[in-house]
Amino acid sequence: MRREETAPPALVLAEALSWIGTPYRHQASRKGVGCDCLGLVRGVWKGLYGEEPERPGPYTMDWAEASGEDRLLEAAERHFIALGRDDLGPGTVVLFRWRVHSPAKHVGILADKNSFIHAYEGRGVLVSALVPHWRRRIAGIFAFPALTE
Repeated sequence: MRREETAPPALVLAEALSWIGTPYRHQASRKGVGCDCLGLVRGVWKGLYGEEPERPGPYTMDWAEASGEDRLLEAAERHFIALGRDDLGPGTVVLFRWRVHSPAKHVGILADKNSFIHAYEGRGVLVSALVPHWRRRIAGIFAFPALTE
């Protein structure tokens, strides 16, 4: 993959970091007002590109288990650039699944190789260490596509 095919990691990271402290609100995506993990990524996308490529539609907090579909991973594959496990770096989007063979249910944006930004229920948007507990649950790694002029 060529670097010009992806958005500059510094821009992605700056936008993601600007969401720190936003309260947790299920299905929301408004900086400083409220968001969930998907809402954070949606908000960063809107900050970079101006509008979302698609709306996720309503979803429950247990939507991944209830539907059995891997909707989060499928949407990431439609709109982001898939990366390999060795491509963890600032500004990359990381999807997590709680159990093997279950759908991806959580998403964050890497701050660096050892920490990530995400919205966590009861805590809001924060930076967490990418400890082994999180690393072994990685379901996909993606980059934001290149910005168009």
